[in-house]
Amino acid sequence: MKFQQLRYLVAVRDNGLNISAAARGLHASQPVLSRQIKLLETELGLELFERKRRALLRTTAAGTEIMEHAGRIVREMQNIRRVSAELRNPDGGSLSIATTHTQARYVLPEVIRTFRAAHPKVRLHLHQGTSEQIADMMTGGRIDFAIATGSPELFPHLVRLPVYRWHRAIVVPRGHRLASAGRPTLRKLAQHPIVTYGFSISGRSSLPALFERARLSLDVALTARDADVIKTYVRIGLGVGVVAGFAMDPVVDSDLVVLDAAHLFDAHTTWIGFRRGALMRGYMYDFIERLAPHLSRERISTAEKLETQEKVDAFSAEFHVPLRGNRRLSQDK
Repeated sequence: MKFQQLRYLVAVRDNGLNISAAARGLHASQPVLSRQIKLLETELGLELFERKRRALLRTTAAGTEIMEHAGRIVREMQNIRRVSAELRNPDGGSLSIATTHTQARYVLPEVIRTFRAAHPKVRLHLHQGTSEQIADMMTGGRIDFAIATGSPELFPHLVRLPVYRWHRAIVVPRGHRLASAGRPTLRKLAQHPIVTYGFSISGRSSLPALFERARLSLDVALTARDADVIKTYVRIGLGVGVVAGFAMDPVVDSDLVVLDAAHLFDAHTTWIGFRRGALMRGYMYDFIERLAPHLSRERISTAEKLETQEKVDAFSAEFHVPLRGNRRLSQDK
C-alpha cells in the first residue's frame, strides 16, 4: 500500500467519484489514477466501488470505511509537513488561496496588503477561477483556503465559515431608460437584455428562478465570470448589468449608474473554507481574521472540531455576519 494510492482514493471521494476531475486536480492522468486504485483494491482484497463499465456508481460499505481512514492519513501527512515547516521557519511559510475574480479584484487587495505587512516572510499564492475550478484546485492539498459564494455541493469536505453578505446591484450607462426610472421592478428589468454572472449561484434567489416565479421572460444577452467583463459589455450597450454591488468603483466606473436591487434579490453569503482536520499555522488564522474580523481564532478552532457542516452552520448562525454595502455612484454627476 502506497501513500499516493490513498491520496488518489481521497481525491476520487472529494470529487464525487468523478475520476476525470480527481485526476485533473492532482495533475495525474486518468488511466494512472484508475490503475493505482485497482491495485489498491487487489492488495486489500476488497472492492471499494460499485462500477458500471468504467464509471464509479457508489462506494461499497468497505470502501466508505476505508476512505475515512485514508482521509485521516492524508490529512495527518499534510499536517506533519506543516509542523516541520513551522519548526524550521516559524515566521515563514506559504499560503495558497483559490477564489473568484470579483473577490480577488474588489475584496482581497486591502486584506493582502495588511497581511503582507504583518507577515513579510509568508509567500502568498492567489488563484482565480469559477466555483467549479476552485473545487478542482482544492483537490490534492494544493490550496489552503477557498473563498467563494454559494455552490456548497461542490465543497462537501470543507469547513465553510461566513465572511460577509452582499446584494446584487443593477448597472446601466448614463442616459439609459432605467437610470432615471426610480426603484426598478422585476417587470421593468425584464424589458431589457441582461448581462450577468454565470448561473452558478443556486437557490430561490437565482435570476432564472426569480423570473420564473414572477412569470416573466429572462433575456440573457451574456454571462461572464467576472464583474469587469460584465461592465465592459454594459458600456457598449449589450444589456443591463447585474453584478455584486461592492464591485463598483466610484472612480473607474463613474460613467455608470448603480441602482440598488436589494428589494429584488436576496442577500448572498461569501464564505471561506478549509479542509476539516488540516493543521492551521498562526498566520492562517490571522489571514482569516483580517478578512472577517468576526472569525476569531477561538471561533475558527471551535468550528474545526465540529463533525459536520450542518453543525458548523448552526454555530455560525450565532455570528453577526456583516453586510458588505454597495460602493454606490452618484447619479447626479
